[in-house]
Amino acid sequence: MEKVWQEAQTNLKKALTEQTYNTWIHPMKFLGATNDTIVLEVPSSFFQKWVIDKYLSMIKEAISAVTSKEYQIEFHIGEEKPEPKQEPKAEKEHKGAKDKEKDKERDRDKDKDKDKKSDFVPNLNPKYTFESFVCGASNQFAYAASQAVANKPATNYNPLFIYGGVGLGKTHLVNAIGNQILARNSRAKICYYSSEKFMNEMINSLRYKKMEEFRNKFRKMDLLLIDDIQFMAGKEATQEEFFHTFNALYESHKQIVVTSDKFPKDIPGLEERLRSRFEWGLIADIQPPDIETKIAILKKKSDLHQVNLPDDVALFLATGANSNIRELEGMLIRLEAFASLTGNEITLSMAREVMKDIIVEKTRDITVEMIQKHVADHFRIKVSELKSDKRIKTLVVPRQIAIYICRELTKASYPEIGDKFGGKDHSTIIHSVKKIEKQMAADADFKGTVEDIKKRLFI
Repeated sequence: MEKVWQEAQTNLKKALTEQTYNTWIHPMKFLGATNDTIVLEVPSSFFQKWVIDKYLSMIKEAISAVTSKEYQIEFHIGEEKPEPKQEPKAEKEHKGAKDKEKDKERDRDKDKDKDKKSDFVPNLNPKYTFESFVCGASNQFAYAASQAVANKPATNYNPLFIYGGVGLGKTHLVNAIGNQILARNSRAKICYYSSEKFMNEMINSLRYKKMEEFRNKFRKMDLLLIDDIQFMAGKEATQEEFFHTFNALYESHKQIVVTSDKFPKDIPGLEERLRSRFEWGLIADIQPPDIETKIAILKKKSDLHQVNLPDDVALFLATGANSNIRELEGMLIRLEAFASLTGNEITLSMAREVMKDIIVEKTRDITVEMIQKHVADHFRIKVSELKSDKRIKTLVVPRQIAIYICRELTKASYPEIGDKFGGKDHSTIIHSVKKIEKQMAADADFKGTVEDIKKRLFI
């Protein structure tokens, strides 16, 4: 069975990046096997939890591909046996009292240094860099602002507030800022925290009466990166503490970067004094990527994974996925794993087969009536007004948007869509679709509105 594990590792190596394989797959050792279970040794409990969360299903698939049988995986944590540092006995005996005291002081200083370093663990993801970020029209402003902050922190854009939908690259950019500053100054005190982690650590500090340590930790930072600030909404004690932390850093000319899924004024339950401080600096938004940017992301990721991704497959994935980049990457990983485990080249027919449940599921339940209701709700009008022949602008634009989305997300023909909109002829429907396409190409805000309505149909 050990050979089975070795062969499974070989297949996994092809499916994963070299760094991911060397970090999470290679360190695992085969310990033994029963009729239906394979036992692997892992270095630590953290390692075990991470592998179970991220790679367990892939490991099972890799073993199943070799054996044609499904095995359960059992993990054992290997014992760490650090060798104690010992001084030679003769040297100990001949040391004077002063030398021994110096050694003790030196050891105490080392311990203090270790404590200081542990306080300032950046928590940055090293794979999130500016080089690995795909810049397009939808994220160009946020990308340029992030680079400016990384090059000259706490100079012009402080704080930097980045907002946008889920999975559009906000976390990537804040980590890229931290990684670039850390690369230039290894002694920089940088801290990346989610707002939830900030809150939980504050609660624990209150519980164990360590608030002074908590405050000192964050208020001595050179760069504070807080992700998903919207989760502080409604949590008064957390907002109070963050408010004072913000003030202390700002007054010390230290850089603050915050992300959210909404514009500051649109976050319900957020204190006005925090809103106003977020608006002191620069606010940059990230919009959902267009098809071209999604294709560029897929191509870059496939190059990093050293996998050949044909253009027609990239287009298929980009048009089939929502605007969430994480979802797009997940599709690519699934496709790469399937190709690696089966030993086949990636083709359009393979992609359609592997993704049939994911991509078809998105559009199968969308109806013209559902689209009409969502558009009417968005513009606060009645569905009957959407179907009417009234030519006032407040009705014409929503009607054309609804018609365009119907054409995009349903299989209804032009005449069928016309029937659903009060019996309009197909030439009117074609005109509406072309009108919206042209306006989306010319107006980024208008395009964002249409994409937002489309996105809400899948929630």
